[in-house]
Amino acid sequence: MFKRLLVPLDGSSLAETVLPLARYIAERVQATLILFHVVEKHAPSEIHGQRHLRGVAEAKTYIEKLAASLSAAGLNSEQHVHEVQEGGVAQLISGHAVELKADLILLCAHGHGGFRDLLFGSIAQQVIRQGTMPVLLVRPEGMPDIIAHPIRQILVPLDGAKGHEAAIEVASDLAEQLNASLKLLTVVPTSETLDMKEALTGRVSPRTTMLSLDIAAQQADDYLSQIAKSLSARKLVVSKTLLRGDPAPLLLDTINGEGVDMVVMATHGHSALDARWEGSLTPRFLPKATVPVMLVRGYASDED
Repeated sequence: MFKRLLVPLDGSSLAETVLPLARYIAERVQATLILFHVVEKHAPSEIHGQRHLRGVAEAKTYIEKLAASLSAAGLNSEQHVHEVQEGGVAQLISGHAVELKADLILLCAHGHGGFRDLLFGSIAQQVIRQGTMPVLLVRPEGMPDIIAHPIRQILVPLDGAKGHEAAIEVASDLAEQLNASLKLLTVVPTSETLDMKEALTGRVSPRTTMLSLDIAAQQADDYLSQIAKSLSARKLVVSKTLLRGDPAPLLLDTINGEGVDMVVMATHGHSALDARWEGSLTPRFLPKATVPVMLVRGYASDED
């Protein structure tokens, strides 16, 4: 499925944290790694006390050295340095991903803005919003030793929305390629964890609200069972979990407590502020994720 992986880099060891995972996937799916750098306008020479690429020649030398190490390991790679000094980082990444025929973008999240600081809640979701291909995010402090701890279980959070089922196809194909199992997760709120609008309705008719939530939980369980059955028919190892409460902390608890190695979830890439008003899970979960997270563009018919 993934044959061309775009890896934006800035010269720092922090940004390079994404490379072991990129190599891991590339080795197993026989993909080409596209090493990519944008010569950022007014870029500093250092960031977080580490080197930051500033000029075209410097960037090309850096990228070529990395490519040589990949070639020595038997991996295919290409190099591309964007030579025009300009802003619009997310747009540049999305645009070059299309131009270079990439089908997955891998980003390292660190810091507080700019090309050198790819934030989970800003640059990454901007890339998703402006493009259509999946984005795989890695936090340096949360990235495990991919060799010692390979990807064996992929978690797919679902909420019943058809648009968010876009993550199922990507996750199932990836599970086949990586010989991993799938865990499907749905969280149904309790009366105590409803959003503000629903909570107001619940105060007016608490018994009806509780009954409605119980019915929703049963429907969600049936929904997960149908999907699990379909995926099992493809000879995939699939489990399902239905939880009640607040989705964000329960999702994190599942990751930390049940051996999850990667999360694949759908999003429409809303800004953190807009998403907060909508009650979207993505901006509340991503900053605390302890494993790589793949964001898949949801189908246009649904909202986050």
